[in-house]
Amino acid sequence: MTEIFGNAAAQSAFLAAMRGGALHHAWLLTGPQGVGKASFARLAAMRMLADGANPDAAPAGFDVPQGDRTRSLIEAGSHPDYRLLARLPKDPEKPDQDLARSITIAQVRTLQPLFATTPSMSARRVVVIDAIDDLERGGANALLKNLEEPPAGTIFLLVSHAPGRLLPTIRSRCRLLRFEALGQDEVTKAIRALRPEADDEEVAALVRASDGAPGRALRYAGLDIAGIDSALAEIARDGDRDNGRRLKLAKALGSKTSQPRYEAFLDRAQAFVADQARTRSGPALRTALDAHAAARDLAGAAVGLSLDAQATVFEMAGIVASLRQ
Repeated sequence: MTEIFGNAAAQSAFLAAMRGGALHHAWLLTGPQGVGKASFARLAAMRMLADGANPDAAPAGFDVPQGDRTRSLIEAGSHPDYRLLARLPKDPEKPDQDLARSITIAQVRTLQPLFATTPSMSARRVVVIDAIDDLERGGANALLKNLEEPPAGTIFLLVSHAPGRLLPTIRSRCRLLRFEALGQDEVTKAIRALRPEADDEEVAALVRASDGAPGRALRYAGLDIAGIDSALAEIARDGDRDNGRRLKLAKALGSKTSQPRYEAFLDRAQAFVADQARTRSGPALRTALDAHAAARDLAGAAVGLSLDAQATVFEMAGIVASLRQ
């Protein structure tokens, strides 16, 4: 299980509710994607179930030691009182490939046999949904019935990156637990713990790319984000009159084997242009805002329409070159 980094206030609020003995049946964990909401939900679920099975051995925080039966069962995916709903692979035989677009109503319905019985190992069971934003409409309506009439002893931990998109009736039945973007020191600590093999240059690049969310940064691990950021900065600073830098970048990122770096480039280019807009004023600001709109539209089309990678990188780099003052 992953360590929790930052958001001490959220952790304290949940622990206080646990110790108070009046734990609300449904919690909505909100905040930016990648700040640790899902990791917290899993660790909190483990802690609640471990406490239920052995209340006299409860530690002060969220740690459940190695060898604890609850921890072993959850990590093996066989705890009878724990369920995790998340998007499933499109092809069950290829679990490392693309995920389905949503959590289906069929997945929600698999909870009903669980709710028809009493918890097995204590008086408590926990359901984690990561993320409830991915729940299709029929599944949301099915879940709402359980939130309105919660099965005895059941705690729902619902991860949400965009709570405003949820049904108001779901939000109203949950207690809100807000997670914030992490500070630079906290992100650095998280990246060093989760990516111990990274050198100082990669760690610094990942921290810059994180926007306060270690999970976002780790998507870029091993992709030479520092090199991508450096290339973008050079093009924006010096321009590219003979197209040489754009061609070099397009060739480096346009092959099928470079797909992860290509996708990272699309993300970083948009973020780079947005950062430029924050530091400008007057006509230079207008140039940056126009460039950001163009970068956003191009990145969206590149993914949605499967545009040619080399041509897309070349065009995106041209947008960045327009920032030269």
